Amino acid sequence: MTATRWRTLLLLAVGVAAVTWWVMRLVVGRGAATPPDVPWLVVAVELLIAGVVLSMGWAVRQYQRGKRPTLDPVRAARTAVLAKASCYTGALLTGWYGGQALSLLTDADVPGNPTRAAAAGVAVLGAVALAVTGLVVEHWCRIPPPDAEEPTLNRGAEPDPSAG
Repeated sequence: MTATRWRTLLLLAVGVAAVTWWVMRLVVGRGAATPPDVPWLVVAVELLIAGVVLSMGWAVRQYQRGKRPTLDPVRAARTAVLAKASCYTGALLTGWYGGQALSLLTDADVPGNPTRAAAAGVAVLGAVALAVTGLVVEHWCRIPPPDAEEPTLNRGAEPDPSAG
């Protein structure tokens, strides 16, 4: 599994925001109502998930630093996968709610749109927190490179019995 690059997440968020803004402008331009307020529960759930990912990642970090005696390898692998999923989920939600906020701000003269835009903006902050937490935890889950002193064998090669 390769490390997630923040530029990839930024491009994803910007792309989703552009598509969301365009679709909302198109739909609202045809007479449809603007979407309802983003529930505040969305931000709470984003931050709750970020907290769970952070706590799971902290256990892996403590193990790698030698401050935790044991750690199930499956749990460490699941933590790495959850961190990667949090990165991409945070980027997608950032784009989704960011596009909504931009669309609502361009029609700020419509009653209620500034409030809806503010709620979407707060959801963007929660989504960014989720993505950043995922990046940090993914970094913590990296396995350090093996020591240079250890001999390595080529795959399929038999060790030399006389070397021993």
